[in-house]
Amino acid sequence: MPDLTHHAHQLRELADLLEAQTSHPQDPYSPHPDTLEILSGRHTNRGQLNYAVPDALQLQRRIRRYNADSGIPHGDIVALALDTYLRAKSS
Repeated sequence: MPDLTHHAHQLRELADLLEAQTSHPQDPYSPHPDTLEILSGRHTNRGQLNYAVPDALQLQRRIRRYNADSGIPHGDIVALALDTYLRAKSS
């Protein structure tokens, strides 16, 4: 019987590479599909998120402007931005 250890090792390496490609999108700042699904739900439970942020960043103004340009609700903009950032930093 031929020794297939080398081929098995190559297949494991290939499987690991494919898994890495599918679990980590090319653009780490693109929204995760699970996040998009949650935000698209009509009856998604929501909670208030209150944090003091530096006024100099003008985040409220920038969120309002992005909302005007995209039509995405303010809360969804914050959820997408924060979730995407935290996923990118934890991977």
